[in-house]
Amino acid sequence: MVGICLVVIFRIAFSLGIYKISPIQLKQGMKKISLLFLITYFLVVPSVQAVDYVLPYPSYMPGNPMYKIRQILERAQEYWYFGDMAKVKYHLKMADKYLVEAKTLFEYGQIRLAVESLTKSNYHFSNAVLYERDVVYDKKDNGEQKKTLKEAGEKHTGIIQALDEQLPDEIGWQEEKTEKEEILLSMLFKEATVIRDYANR
Repeated sequence: MVGICLVVIFRIAFSLGIYKISPIQLKQGMKKISLLFLITYFLVVPSVQAVDYVLPYPSYMPGNPMYKIRQILERAQEYWYFGDMAKVKYHLKMADKYLVEAKTLFEYGQIRLAVESLTKSNYHFSNAVLYERDVVYDKKDNGEQKKTLKEAGEKHTGIIQALDEQLPDEIGWQEEKTEKEEILLSMLFKEATVIRDYANR
């Protein structure tokens, strides 16, 4: 994008006669190029730097032998996150992970496992919000962490709403040798959305 803009600048410069070089014209031309470059920089660079909140790639799924080992390691990791600010990062990381896991499981029709993963994501996101409130109260956040949490909440909400639109309000689910149960997906998605809304307050 920046490269295209620079090409445009030099084409404009050529049309202004900047390349008809004489000492005075060269000085005037360089001023024009500098002005055009500065205008382009301030218009283009902010849009280039804006990055959408990125969720992690799906890790081991339930049923994989490494899944339980990974969960044990992740629980142990929590003890290495000292202080409220670190706790926000830990719980947000876990909320991201379990949301991606839930989305993948829903897409593969593993409803019961997906519900468990989304419930875990809700738990971790609500903890991230609570720890962030403590951080704000203690005036430890310069605004960056709250901004990250808000962006995460918006990203999560978009995924949850998409799942809500794709899936029925409730679904019957029956594991082997168990009675059939009705899972109220619409209520689960509503709860998940409400929890994410707290990040914007």
